[in-house]
Amino acid sequence: MLLPPNTVIAKEKLTKYLLVFLPKDDKSQFLQKGGYTLENWQQLEIDLRLQVLKQPAKFVEETIYGSKYRIDATLKGVNGVEIEVTTIWMLTDQQAKFVTLVPNLSGNRE
Repeated sequence: MLLPPNTVIAKEKLTKYLLVFLPKDDKSQFLQKGGYTLENWQQLEIDLRLQVLKQPAKFVEETIYGSKYRIDATLKGVNGVEIEVTTIWMLTDQQAKFVTLVPNLSGNRE
């Protein structure tokens, strides 16, 4: 299943979580391998839409917040370096939205 092109990717998820160094569960250093920083956060959003959202989403589970989906993909960064990512998305009756991104260190794209 493909998620809708108007899926919400909140700016705050990118600028206050993924691209900011966190002492626990930091993802900013991983994303820097692909050239993504706070200065070019918009490019990460564009690349999530053009490279990840065009891949099939796999159903994970039904939650109280909606249906959770996963997309495993190769994200070609702004510097040309490819990074393997697993992204999580939530789908409700009204909207689809981006939840998070984690490194797919195993490289599995099930």
